[in-house]
Amino acid sequence: MNRPHKQSMSELKLRRLTEHNARLREDLARPRIRVSEASANLIRYCRQTKDHLVPSVWGPVNKGEDPYGPQRQVGMCNGCVIV
Repeated sequence: MNRPHKQSMSELKLRRLTEHNARLREDLARPRIRVSEASANLIRYCRQTKDHLVPSVWGPVNKGEDPYGPQRQVGMCNGCVIV
């Protein structure tokens, strides 16, 4: 009686090891780049992409260019309230 239980435990361990091995193989197959290349790409992106939330670096933002500023609503007058 004890034999089938041990066999199922060993099958369970084998299945878990096989799944773990498959995950490790997937990780190994994932494309990789060097840290120096990744950091150079990040620095290049930060220098080329204007961030409106950092005016100390990029200068003040015009109201028309600011995507985070108050938006003008078309067809509504300023200060009007419709009840």
